[in-house]
Amino acid sequence: MLTFAYLAVILWIIALPTIESDMVANKPHIAVIDVKGMIAEGESANAEVMIQGLRNAVKDKNTKGIVLNINSPGGSAVQAAYVYDEIRRQKQKRPDLPIYAVVGDICASGGYYIAAASDKIFVSPASIIGSIGAVMNSFGFAQALEKLGVERRTLAAGEHKAMLDPFAPLKPQEAEHMQTMLNQVHQQFINAVKQGRGDRLKQSPELFSGLVWSGEASIDMGLADGFGSVDSVAREVVGVDEKINFTPKERLLDRLAGRVGTAFAGVLAMVAKNISHELSF
Repeated sequence: MLTFAYLAVILWIIALPTIESDMVANKPHIAVIDVKGMIAEGESANAEVMIQGLRNAVKDKNTKGIVLNINSPGGSAVQAAYVYDEIRRQKQKRPDLPIYAVVGDICASGGYYIAAASDKIFVSPASIIGSIGAVMNSFGFAQALEKLGVERRTLAAGEHKAMLDPFAPLKPQEAEHMQTMLNQVHQQFINAVKQGRGDRLKQSPELFSGLVWSGEASIDMGLADGFGSVDSVAREVVGVDEKINFTPKERLLDRLAGRVGTAFAGVLAMVAKNISHELSF
């Protein structure tokens, strides 16, 4: 019987909420949503987590403002666009609820993509802001294999299926194709920033060149609106002292399940590697 009691206590602890937003917010507050680190699926700053936090904050009748607490160098264009679109959707649902972005050390690339959807962006003088561009990195080892006496064998169906193979010379046609794709993604980024910032943006050819600026300079460029921290925005802009973090975090049970799943997936990957020749789509 005692064993079952211990088990019940353990299960209760595992099921305990690990986010402040699970608590009842019974007085006026600002809702803080963290955007920290690399923006990517599987990372703490992923679209699913941020969107859930945003929706929970908007639903709370005591939320008087939302602050996106950003410290991110960027990441996935897709994940950033998901969050950007959701911010704008929630602003339409509650136009009376201000959504601000507060930048710590850095708000670049995908981080700025998200920030651009907010009503105002507050920075520190030394923050790093911008990097409005798109990039794709790779390496070329075509000559290295020949020098090592290694023969590369690749079978592919589809003329460009092995495109950007680092062990083959770069084909001009394929490089042009990828550049066109990057230009399209870059233009999507530019359109989002223009839509979010409007006529606050300085008319400068450098604005969308991928350059970054200090927080102080970003205000002059129209990329930010003023200096501020999460605390100062809460007190002086929104007019409340209470802050509640609505960023969802994994519960212990989910974390344990994820680790078990990852370990199992690793075993399957090892087995698959031993029986296949890496045929993939």
